[in-house]
Amino acid sequence: MAWLVTGGAGYIGSHVVRAFREEGIDVVVIDDLSSGHEEFVPSGVPFYRGTILDGPLLERVFAENAITGVVHVAGFKYAGVSVQRPLHTYEQNVTATAVLLAAMQEAGVDAIVFSSSAAVYGTPDVDIVTETTPKNPESPYGESKLIGEWLLRDQGIAAGLRHTSLRYFNVVGSGDPSLRDTSPHNLFPLVFDALADGRTPRINGTDYPTPDGTCVRDYIHVADLAVSHVAAAKRLDAREPIEPVYNLGSGDGVSVGEIMATVAEVTGIAFTPEVGPRRPGDPARIVASGELAARDLDWKMRHTLQEMVRSAWEARQAAS
Repeated sequence: MAWLVTGGAGYIGSHVVRAFREEGIDVVVIDDLSSGHEEFVPSGVPFYRGTILDGPLLERVFAENAITGVVHVAGFKYAGVSVQRPLHTYEQNVTATAVLLAAMQEAGVDAIVFSSSAAVYGTPDVDIVTETTPKNPESPYGESKLIGEWLLRDQGIAAGLRHTSLRYFNVVGSGDPSLRDTSPHNLFPLVFDALADGRTPRINGTDYPTPDGTCVRDYIHVADLAVSHVAAAKRLDAREPIEPVYNLGSGDGVSVGEIMATVAEVTGIAFTPEVGPRRPGDPARIVASGELAARDLDWKMRHTLQEMVRSAWEARQAAS
C-alpha cells in the first residue's frame, strides 16, 4: 500500500515524500509542475504529471496503484497574488480538492491529510493562535483553504472520510541540498535573490511593538513539517483518534530583524537591510501554539534559526 502525495514535486511535497520513504512507506506523486520540479521526485517513486482537476487522470492513478490515503499538498499558495487571481485560486484550491475527494470516494480511499494554512485566521487579535481562534481569512487564498477544510468535514459526515488539516505559517529551510524553495514570493528566496544580485534586502516597518521593532512570525523548518504530515498519515492508517485540525507552530516566533541578522551571519555577506514603510494590514506578531500537534503528531521544532537559514542557503548554493 502507498500514500498519494499531490504536489509531491514541490518544495513542501518533496520533503513529505522523503519523510514517507524514511519511514519505509511507499509513495506515489502527482504534480502538474506549475511550481514543482520533476527532479525533486526521488528515483523509483511513481510520478504522474498532471493536475488534480483531471478526474480521469486521478482515476488512473488510483486504479494503477494500491493507494491507502492521500496527503494533499497541491495548490495555489500565493496569498497576495490570489487577490488579483481569485477565480484561478478557487479553481486550483477548491474545485481541485472536490475533484480529488470525488476520485477518492470512487476508488474507496477514505483517508486524507490536508495541507491547510494559518491564512485561515487572517489577522487575529491574540498573541498565540490556537485551533479555536476565530477564522477570518483576508485573501482568496485563505478563504480557499478554509473551504478545503469544510469540504473534508462535510465529506467525513457524508461518506465517512477520515481526515485532518494541518495549518502553518512560514515554511523555510531544506532537508536535503537537492531540494529548495523556489517561490518568487517567500522571504528566504527573496532575501537570497537580493544578495545574489548585489541588492540590499528590505524590511517593511521597524516601528512595531516588538523587541526589535520588526514583525514576529512563526518560521518552521520544512523537514519538521514533513515529519508531522507522515505522523498524521500513520495515525489515520492505524485508525487512531485524530483532531480535525492542528496548528504546526513554534509557540514563540522569530522577528524579521532576527532573520536578516542570521542571514548575514550564515552567508558571510554583511548588509544592513533597507527599511521601508509598514505593509497595510501586517500585524506586529502572529505566532501559533503547536501543543495539540506535539501531543499527537510528533511535532516539535528540531532546528534552530541558524540551521533553518544555513540549510536553505546550502540548497540555494547547490543549485547555482
